[in-house]
Amino acid sequence: MKVSWETMKENYVPLHMRDYCAHELIPLNRCRRKEGPFPWTCHDEKHAYEVCQYEVYQYRKALKDYLVEVGQWNKGQFPEMPSASK
Repeated sequence: MKVSWETMKENYVPLHMRDYCAHELIPLNRCRRKEGPFPWTCHDEKHAYEVCQYEVYQYRKALKDYLVEVGQWNKGQFPEMPSASK
């Protein structure tokens, strides 16, 4: 993960949203709090967060397909997701 648990706690990231895209969620939530009733002004931050979520989905789908192919699916051992670097 790109963001530590302490940073997520300091920025009030909800537990159910503390995932691999929390580094994109923190600026989005800051923008939402700053702009108030004008959510369309946070379009760039929202897009970055949604792109990150989609990339994680694609990775997990590809990982599942690979594990099914090699016969390791549903055996309870899953590799860690590598850290994405931009």
